Amino acid sequence: MSIKRIARHLVQHHWRAKQIFTPAVLARIEQAIKRGEAIHSGQVRFVVEGALDGAPLFRNQPARERALDVFAQLRIWDTAHNNGVLIYLLLADRDVEIVADRGIHAKVGAGGWERICRAMETEFRSGQFERGVIDGIEAVSGELARHFPPAASHPNELPDAPVVM
Repeated sequence: MSIKRIARHLVQHHWRAKQIFTPAVLARIEQAIKRGEAIHSGQVRFVVEGALDGAPLFRNQPARERALDVFAQLRIWDTAHNNGVLIYLLLADRDVEIVADRGIHAKVGAGGWERICRAMETEFRSGQFERGVIDGIEAVSGELARHFPPAASHPNELPDAPVVM
């Protein structure tokens, strides 16, 4: 467990996420998800967590493990075609993780998701959080459109609104 990481999470608490991801920014992110879901039959969720606290922090939970927990909590795995995707940002670590259900993950693979994450992190390093998230959503939507084009009837199985934790 790194004292530096604990300090970063305690100092850069949840207020930072709300400062960066204002209601207007969240509305634009939601619209990007809606636009993406018009061109594919998958489901995309975006979650930003300002910082870990309590047990996850003191257990030194990595962002990937936390993203898997959030994926399960939000039931993103519970889609008809196993094509739900979570884009998770742990702001205090500036770490992006993409967790994809087995249907889409089998087609894109870890390397494809990793490329999208690294591109988003590059935008974040330059302070372009909104642009990075929207670019990431568009890249994920492109993969979903390639492998899961829209069906005649594709109901919205999960909420499009971003989640700030």
